[in-house]
Amino acid sequence: MAAATTKLVGLDFGTTTSSALVAEAVVRRNAVTGRMELSLTRETFRSPLVFTPLENDRLDLAATLRLVDDWLARGGITPGHADVGGGGALLTGLTARKENASGLVASIRERLGPALVATADDPCLESWLAFQGSCAPLSRRHPEQTFLHLDIGGGTTNIALGRNGDVLATGCLFVGARHVRFTPGTRRIESLSSHSKALFAALGISSGPGDDLPPADLTRILDWYLDLLGRAVDGRADPADRSTLDHVQVPLPPPFCGEASETKVTLSGGVGELVYAAARGAAPPAITPYGDLGVDLAHRLLTHPTWARHWPASLPEGGGRATVAGLLRHATRISGASIHLPAPSLLPLTDLPIVGSLLPHADQTVLRATLELARRAPGGAAVHVRGLLPEADGVRRFGARIASVLDGMAWPKDRPLVLLLESNCGKALGQCASRWGQLTLPLVVADELDLPAARWVTLGKERDGVVPVSFHGLEG
Repeated sequence: MAAATTKLVGLDFGTTTSSALVAEAVVRRNAVTGRMELSLTRETFRSPLVFTPLENDRLDLAATLRLVDDWLARGGITPGHADVGGGGALLTGLTARKENASGLVASIRERLGPALVATADDPCLESWLAFQGSCAPLSRRHPEQTFLHLDIGGGTTNIALGRNGDVLATGCLFVGARHVRFTPGTRRIESLSSHSKALFAALGISSGPGDDLPPADLTRILDWYLDLLGRAVDGRADPADRSTLDHVQVPLPPPFCGEASETKVTLSGGVGELVYAAARGAAPPAITPYGDLGVDLAHRLLTHPTWARHWPASLPEGGGRATVAGLLRHATRISGASIHLPAPSLLPLTDLPIVGSLLPHADQTVLRATLELARRAPGGAAVHVRGLLPEADGVRRFGARIASVLDGMAWPKDRPLVLLLESNCGKALGQCASRWGQLTLPLVVADELDLPAARWVTLGKERDGVVPVSFHGLEG
C-alpha cells in the first residue's frame, strides 16, 4: 500500500518578523523505533521574513491575515482542506502579549482547523521548538556534549539546554532587540517597551522617545542584558529578585545548569543570524539598520569572553527560522495504527488538558484521583500512561482497574477521555478499559507516542488509519 501523504504548515509571528513554512510529508513506520511518524519529503513553500504587521500597540489583524492567506495559497493549502495533517502556529515574544493576539489565534483556527495548534505566549514551547529547529541535529551528532541554545529575537531570549537531541530544561527572558526602537540608521529613540522603561529607570537613563541615546547609556543597557543572560545560563536569574526587573519570564532550573566550560553555546533568531554571518566573515551592518538593538547585541556576543569561541566551531542548522522549522517538524506526532477509537466522529479533539501521568501499577487512590480530575474538565481531558508493556496480562489487569474506577464514578457520556501511551497496545487497552464496549463512554486510546512533558494535546481527524497528535504547553 502506498504511504499516506499529508501537508504540514508552520506559521511564526514574532516580535519583529513573521514567516511561514509548508512541507509535504508521508506517514510511515520508523524502522528503528517501530513507531508511526511523519517524515518530511520536501518543502513546498518558504516565505520571506516580513515585519510583523502592527498598528500602534496592537496587531494589525487584517494585514496579518492577508499574509496568512497569501502564504497558504502559495503553499497549495486550501483553508479547511483535509490534507493538512499537522504543524502549528505560534505567536512569540512580545507579539503574544498584544491585547488582540487571541483574535489572530481564532482566525488561524478558522482557516486551518484543529489539526494545527495555535499557541500564544508559551515560552517553554518556543524554547523547545527553537532547539529542535536549529540545534538538535548538531546535538545528535555529538551525543555526549551538552548544548545550551539561545534563540534571541525581538522581544525574548528563549533558552534550552539539551543533550543528544533531547531538551532537558527551558527558560525565557524578556531580552531582545526590539525593546528599544530607533529611527533606522540613527540612535533617535522612537519607542520603548514596558520592560525597557523599567530598565531605563533603574539605570538612571533619562532619554525617551524623540531623544538620541548617548553611547555611554547604550553600553550600560547592553552590559545589563549580557549580565542577565549570563546569570540565567548559570541558574542565578530568580524572577523574585527585584534586580532582574521582571525580565525573567521562566528561569532555567539550577539543577540543569552545567559548567560553562563543559557546555557548547549555540544561537538562533535574528540576533543569532547576525552573529553567525559575522563569524563567517560578512561585513558588519550599518548602525541600527532594522531600527533596533539587534546589531549591537550581536556585536557584544561576538566579543563575549566565554561564548565567542563557540560561534565558528558549533554552527547549528535553521538560522533565523529555528522556531518555525522546529514547529513544522516536531510539534505533531502520529498515533499508531492500533489506536482505540470507538467512533471516528469523536475526532477532532482540541486543546485537551493533560491532567496527569499514570504508571500501570499506580496506587488505586492515585488512579481514582487522576481520573476524577479528568472527569471535572468540561471539554474532556487526557492522561499520560507510561511504562505499560504490550503484554496481554499486564494490559488486561490495568484496563480492568481503569474500567472499575470509570464505572464507579459514572463517567459522563459526552465527556471525552484520552489515554496517551508510549507502547503499541492502544486498541487492547481501550477494549479492556471499556469492558469491550459495555461502558458507553467516549474513550480514545492513542498509542506509539513519544510523550513530552506538555500541558495540552490536540488529536486531529483520523486519516488512512492514523491520527495526528499535537502537544503544546511544554513544561520547562
